[in-house]
Amino acid sequence: MERRTLANRWQSERWEPVEIVPDSGEAGTRLLMKDRERAQWLHPGFAIELHRDEAEGYYLNLTTPTPYVFVMWRMEEGLAAPKVVTVSYHEAGRMMDGGEQVDGVPMPPGLMAWVDEFVRTHYRPEPKKQRIRPPSFKGAKRD
Repeated sequence: MERRTLANRWQSERWEPVEIVPDSGEAGTRLLMKDRERAQWLHPGFAIELHRDEAEGYYLNLTTPTPYVFVMWRMEEGLAAPKVVTVSYHEAGRMMDGGEQVDGVPMPPGLMAWVDEFVRTHYRPEPKKQRIRPPSFKGAKRD
């Protein structure tokens, strides 16, 4: 997570996730860097799990121009703390609908390949249904 200092009279800083990195196994949040304009913290311990019932959400994410890893975070004691990390477009949408702060970080290529393999194995788009015209429209003439 990164905090940037803003020259703005309404808001003094902005928080956002900036990168997803593989977990090194070290526990505990730690400060990575700090200068006058920004500071970055590493929050280890998150795992991305893929579930078959979310396969459409993964597919929709992968088919965008820039697939994202979505990070839901909250402010706690003056620091932005990530709570959930997901690659499902649907899950991120549900969290935003619930009023949570969710931001996206471009998905790393290795993670993208793993999610793509899962989607190819488990996602089957529903066949398009032919639209049935109501009886009231059958035989109607247009001018």
